[in-house]
Amino acid sequence: MMKVKKNYIYTLFVAVLLGLTLLWGCGTDNSASAGKEDASREEQTGQEPGDDTESGQEEGTDADPGQAEGTDSEAIQIGDFSMEDIQGELYTQEMFGEYQVTMVNVFATWCGPCVREIPDLEKLKNEMADQGVNVVGIVLDTIDQSGGEDQEAVEKARILAEQLEVTYPFLIPDEGYLGGILLGIQAVPTTFFVDQEGKILGKAYQGSLSLEDWKSIVETKLEEAAQ
Repeated sequence: MMKVKKNYIYTLFVAVLLGLTLLWGCGTDNSASAGKEDASREEQTGQEPGDDTESGQEEGTDADPGQAEGTDSEAIQIGDFSMEDIQGELYTQEMFGEYQVTMVNVFATWCGPCVREIPDLEKLKNEMADQGVNVVGIVLDTIDQSGGEDQEAVEKARILAEQLEVTYPFLIPDEGYLGGILLGIQAVPTTFFVDQEGKILGKAYQGSLSLEDWKSIVETKLEEAAQ
């Protein structure tokens, strides 16, 4: 009887854990870029290889993109980059200069929680545009394990953008993975905020949130950007 009880408890625990993952976020494997992860991250953030922390799946989990969770450091400056969106339009670091705060949502086409929150992110962009807020998506799975463009994922992202009537860009990661920042992402969606000078504001958020929660966070980021 004791063995049966233990098995039941274990099964219940696994079911709850899977439920949280389906609700708020999906784990992701960055093995496609593992060969250059350590060198790039050490160069960008000063973090020694092997300092990664486990990423949470809970709603609103905080984590620093490109560095260990919970560490204090100066704001990360995003350097020069060049990314194409799924329609072939080119975007560079200059896009941040046009807005007070840019919300960067890193997601994958196969992630249910990622897809479900996209309509809310579109609403947020439209409703807060007059406050200098923009939204940008980065589709992590549009790069395959060899570092090349995954055409099937790109097409899925195009269909997704069309079906959900998304007006903000879905970007394909560049060769440098946004200065190595994307290499530290272990769960999607992961969202971080960038000010007008291209600096990341505070920690990133792992997991999906409601529209009202995101609005509250963006208001805080606007205050931070104004300081």
